[in-house]
Amino acid sequence: MPLRALAAEHPDGIVNLALGTPVDPSPAVARAALAAAADAPGHPATEGTPEFREAATRYLKRRLGAEVAETAVLPAVGTKELIAWLPAALGLGPGDTVAYPRLSFPTYDVSARLAGATPLAVDLTAGPPASAPNLLWLNSPSNPDGRILTAAELREYVEWGRKHGVLVVNDECYIEHGWTAEPVSILHPDVSGPGHEGVLAVHSLSKRSNMAGYRAGFVAGDERLVRTLLEVRRHAGLIVPAPIAAAMTAALNDDDHVHEQRLRYAKRRKLLLDTLLGRGFRVDDSAGSLFLWATEGRPCWDTTRNLAGLGILVAPGEIYGPAGENHVRLALTATDERIETAVTRLRR
Repeated sequence: MPLRALAAEHPDGIVNLALGTPVDPSPAVARAALAAAADAPGHPATEGTPEFREAATRYLKRRLGAEVAETAVLPAVGTKELIAWLPAALGLGPGDTVAYPRLSFPTYDVSARLAGATPLAVDLTAGPPASAPNLLWLNSPSNPDGRILTAAELREYVEWGRKHGVLVVNDECYIEHGWTAEPVSILHPDVSGPGHEGVLAVHSLSKRSNMAGYRAGFVAGDERLVRTLLEVRRHAGLIVPAPIAAAMTAALNDDDHVHEQRLRYAKRRKLLLDTLLGRGFRVDDSAGSLFLWATEGRPCWDTTRNLAGLGILVAPGEIYGPAGENHVRLALTATDERIETAVTRLRR
């Protein structure tokens, strides 16, 4: 029986911890801005509105300590499409290599294949790979295991990338969600120095602001590369609608809703973490992001099926790469009621 169907048979309903999709309300400031900008008869600008660019650069400075020019920021129709098409948009293709962590979200691999480049999963636990690809994806804080790279580790990748002519891109969609360590942006001067040559950061409002349904994100960093992306995306029609840009602007200018959401996730995380440990699981990494990376020391599919029998659906670690074969990923993106239900079932 499929695992989802097995979990759905539980008399008290399924608890879906397999997906990382937000369930809490989008911020009121974003919803109000979206409605106010709904009358939008003209074509939006690919580079975004001046208000958006100002909000994005102010956010990067205020929250992450990164100084970025407004011309080095570009909005995206959600960061998943941005990631998927970025190598191709920058001219990579057959004969080029796109590397990414051996435990990672599948879209990094997809980005190489869409460009016709060679995808290469690499073990980054000991630093940069031995052979230099054309582009290296990082993801800190990471999905699925929640690992956070320190400023020194990120700086090593940036310096290595510049030495070997490798573009280094950090997917920072979970950068507001550090729990036992403080995430650092690759754009911070302690990491990339006074400039951002050969470096890009990808940011999403899906997790930060519960705006996954808006498809709202942006890329920032190397101004020359951002300019190239702008020209390609303009001709491809990859343009953020004006009402969405207005909602993004409002969300980036507001930190209160981010703090409120962090408190929700912190409560859910503690409940779930304590319960898993009490049941005999080991939770590895998980310093950041919206997931717990847990193991019983057995194949992930066995654990996944056992939990499905309790009506709890989780993600088997192997889908993120062979290195996840003995882990499962549990998302914090479920309602308080569903998290509490999962905890009750696990404690029985």
